[in-house]
Amino acid sequence: LTVHDWGSGPRDIVVVPSLSLDGFQLDTIKGVIHYEERMLFTLGLLRHPEAHMVFVSSLPIHPAVIDYHMGLVGGIPSAHARARLTMLSTYDSTPLPLTQKILSRPRMMERIRQVIHPGRAHLTAFAVSDAERELAVRLGIPLYGVDPKLLWLGTKSGSRSIFKEAGISLAPGEENLHSQEEVAEAVSRVWEEHPTTRRVMVKLNDGFSGEGNATLSLQELGHVKPKRSGGASHKERAHAVGEALERLTFVSANETWPRFLSALERIGGVVEGYVEGRHKKSPSVQLRIDPKGDLEVMSSHDQQLAVDGQTYLGCIFPASEAYRLGIQKDALKVGAVLRERGVVGRVAVDFVTVETEPGRWKHYAIEINLRMTGTTHPFMLLKLANDGDYDQKSGLYLTPSGEPRYYVSTDNLTSPAYVGLLPPDLLDIASKHKLHFEPGQATGAIFHLLGALSQFGKLGMTCVGRTPSEAESWAERVRSVLDAETRG
Repeated sequence: LTVHDWGSGPRDIVVVPSLSLDGFQLDTIKGVIHYEERMLFTLGLLRHPEAHMVFVSSLPIHPAVIDYHMGLVGGIPSAHARARLTMLSTYDSTPLPLTQKILSRPRMMERIRQVIHPGRAHLTAFAVSDAERELAVRLGIPLYGVDPKLLWLGTKSGSRSIFKEAGISLAPGEENLHSQEEVAEAVSRVWEEHPTTRRVMVKLNDGFSGEGNATLSLQELGHVKPKRSGGASHKERAHAVGEALERLTFVSANETWPRFLSALERIGGVVEGYVEGRHKKSPSVQLRIDPKGDLEVMSSHDQQLAVDGQTYLGCIFPASEAYRLGIQKDALKVGAVLRERGVVGRVAVDFVTVETEPGRWKHYAIEINLRMTGTTHPFMLLKLANDGDYDQKSGLYLTPSGEPRYYVSTDNLTSPAYVGLLPPDLLDIASKHKLHFEPGQATGAIFHLLGALSQFGKLGMTCVGRTPSEAESWAERVRSVLDAETRG
């Protein structure tokens, strides 16, 4: 929700930034426990003069980080907003999702109850699961987010079903697969229907930042390649594919075939033909369906992926002018279907788009996320600092004075040289070199994920400019300054 959704009167918000996703996919992300800090953008809700917030985290968040984010909240004195904020921590660094940690601490839940008024409170989380629903029930407050019974719509298999119902293009493939044999059969059918396919993706139904995905090259299976006449039979092809699955190339360096297969049998997955193209992009559209049923586009981004084409590194806002309104139109079709199914909350629709000829792009819907994603907090941090809004007609962010702004963002600004820097050190460096976001100009760098800096040498940034090139120049400047300040 946003401040603009509220009328007058007090509101209490309980923020639980729990990554309630499959744990085996999270333990590979460096400093993942500090990703909870990405939801500090919710402090912007304290602009409402009668809002009170309880923000819960696994580990205590450095006071300098809280003060920094409070300083971004415009339109109200920081001290006034800070007095209405209660920070709580479980002091638990184990890899369990935060919500489970809270549920196992009855005294912490009682502390939350003591500072909220159930009749005017709600719970918001990064992702919703049965655990978040249980927490909301035990606190006696509503949960803002998708009903856990509908979460299957955001799995890889559920996404493909929704795309078909919405009537938009999707990658060739099959869904609802639960065994090595079913995957082998599906790969063979996709290959037979699309003989030019060179590789396929095998994806677990639940994934995060590309984890849970794997690639199978079909070029090494030339002896069973589909032919117009003669050649291998379907049975022979499926047998060869089944054996080759044990040599999948996984996105996660720590993944193994036995563990991947075990997860596939438990949660299911899909097979998709790999979308090839010399000029290929991976945009995403963010939607919101509010409890009244209103559907709106929140933003669009071009996602920046690692060389494997799967792992999320960061994003550029907005998505390219060449296709952003096209993918926005398709995403709204998806949102309309989800709304009919009863979905409420944030929705992200990921695409792959390929330039088929100069200026013409073909879009393939890839995935639905019924939760916040890596593109949520950059946009909301800009809104926190500037309080402008997304213009759906142009696909641009407009400041309160109507000027467009662009940004580049990453959660992966990392270097071994940054290890040992404390959050105040980073903020001092940014002040010294005038890197901080400047409200009057609405340009500069907004930092996040500062809790991961000292141990992991990792932080996040959202760099805002009047043009795309200015935004990128801010990002380059931040990198060069940090490298220079930590050299030697």
